[in-house]
Amino acid sequence: MKLARVVAQVVSTQKHPFYKGQKTFMVRHVDLEGREEGSPYVAVDRVQAGVGDLILLLQEGSSSRTMFNEPEAPVRSTIVGIVDHVELEP
Repeated sequence: MKLARVVAQVVSTQKHPFYKGQKTFMVRHVDLEGREEGSPYVAVDRVQAGVGDLILLLQEGSSSRTMFNEPEAPVRSTIVGIVDHVELEP
Protein backbone atom coordinates (compact mmCIF):
# COMPACT_ATOMS: atom_id res chain seq x y z
CA MET A 1 0.00 0.00 0.00
CA LYS A 2 1.02 3.58 -0.59
CA LEU A 3 0.04 7.00 0.71
CA ALA A 4 -1.55 9.28 -1.86
CA ARG A 5 -3.77 12.33 -2.11
CA VAL A 6 -7.02 12.62 -4.06
CA VAL A 7 -6.54 15.52 -6.48
CA ALA A 8 -9.70 15.41 -8.64
CA GLN A 9 -12.83 13.44 -9.38
CA VAL A 10 -13.03 11.63 -12.73
CA VAL A 11 -16.42 11.50 -14.48
CA SER A 12 -16.93 9.41 -17.59
CA THR A 13 -20.13 8.84 -19.55
CA GLN A 14 -18.64 6.10 -21.75
CA LYS A 15 -16.84 3.38 -19.80
CA HIS A 16 -16.26 -0.32 -19.34
CA PRO A 17 -19.30 -1.99 -17.67
CA PHE A 18 -17.22 -2.70 -14.53
CA TYR A 19 -16.99 1.04 -13.82
CA LYS A 20 -20.75 1.64 -13.88
CA GLY A 21 -21.64 2.94 -10.41
CA GLN A 22 -17.98 3.13 -9.32
CA LYS A 23 -16.52 6.43 -8.11
CA THR A 24 -13.13 7.23 -9.65
CA PHE A 25 -10.53 9.82 -8.71
CA MET A 26 -7.20 11.17 -9.91
CA VAL A 27 -4.60 10.51 -7.19
CA ARG A 28 -0.92 11.34 -6.66
CA HIS A 29 1.56 9.68 -4.35
CA VAL A 30 2.80 11.74 -1.41
CA ASP A 31 6.19 11.69 0.34
CA LEU A 32 6.67 11.43 4.12
CA GLU A 33 6.14 15.20 4.49
CA GLY A 34 2.84 15.02 2.61
CA ARG A 35 4.12 16.63 -0.61
CA GLU A 36 2.60 15.28 -3.80
CA GLU A 37 5.04 13.58 -6.16
CA GLY A 38 4.94 11.78 -9.47
CA SER A 39 2.28 11.80 -12.14
CA PRO A 40 -1.40 11.52 -11.25
CA TYR A 41 -3.41 8.45 -12.26
CA VAL A 42 -6.92 7.06 -11.80
CA ALA A 43 -8.00 4.94 -8.83
CA VAL A 44 -11.36 3.41 -7.92
CA ASP A 45 -12.80 4.47 -4.55
CA ARG A 46 -14.01 1.88 -2.00
CA VAL A 47 -14.22 4.12 1.09
CA GLN A 48 -16.09 7.31 0.11
CA ALA A 49 -12.97 9.46 -0.20
CA GLY A 50 -13.12 13.03 -1.44
CA VAL A 51 -10.90 15.54 -3.19
CA GLY A 52 -8.07 16.60 -0.88
CA ASP A 53 -8.17 13.46 1.29
CA LEU A 54 -4.96 11.66 2.23
CA ILE A 55 -5.60 8.01 1.39
CA LEU A 56 -4.23 4.49 1.55
CA LEU A 57 -3.88 3.21 -1.98
CA LEU A 58 -3.75 -0.43 -3.02
CA GLN A 59 -1.87 -0.55 -6.29
CA GLU A 60 -1.93 -4.19 -7.34
CA GLY A 61 -4.43 -5.54 -9.85
CA SER A 62 -5.01 -9.01 -8.44
CA SER A 63 -5.78 -7.70 -4.94
CA SER A 64 -7.98 -4.93 -6.36
CA ARG A 65 -9.98 -7.42 -8.41
CA THR A 66 -10.40 -9.59 -5.30
CA MET A 67 -11.82 -6.61 -3.37
CA PHE A 68 -14.50 -6.21 -6.03
CA ASN A 69 -15.03 -9.98 -6.41
CA GLU A 70 -14.53 -9.46 -10.17
CA PRO A 71 -11.70 -11.68 -11.50
CA GLU A 72 -11.76 -10.04 -14.95
CA ALA A 73 -12.21 -6.40 -13.87
CA PRO A 74 -9.90 -3.89 -15.59
CA VAL A 75 -8.72 -2.32 -12.31
CA ARG A 76 -5.30 -1.86 -10.78
CA SER A 77 -5.45 1.02 -8.26
CA THR A 78 -8.01 1.09 -5.45
CA ILE A 79 -8.54 3.57 -2.61
CA VAL A 80 -8.88 1.38 0.49
CA GLY A 81 -8.57 3.84 3.40
CA ILE A 82 -8.78 7.49 4.43
CA VAL A 83 -5.81 8.52 6.59
CA ASP A 84 -6.61 10.56 9.70
CA HIS A 85 -3.08 10.93 10.99
CA VAL A 86 0.48 9.87 10.16
CA GLU A 87 2.94 9.67 13.02
CA LEU A 88 6.63 9.22 12.25
CA GLU A 89 9.18 8.26 14.86
CA PRO A 90 12.15 10.66 15.15
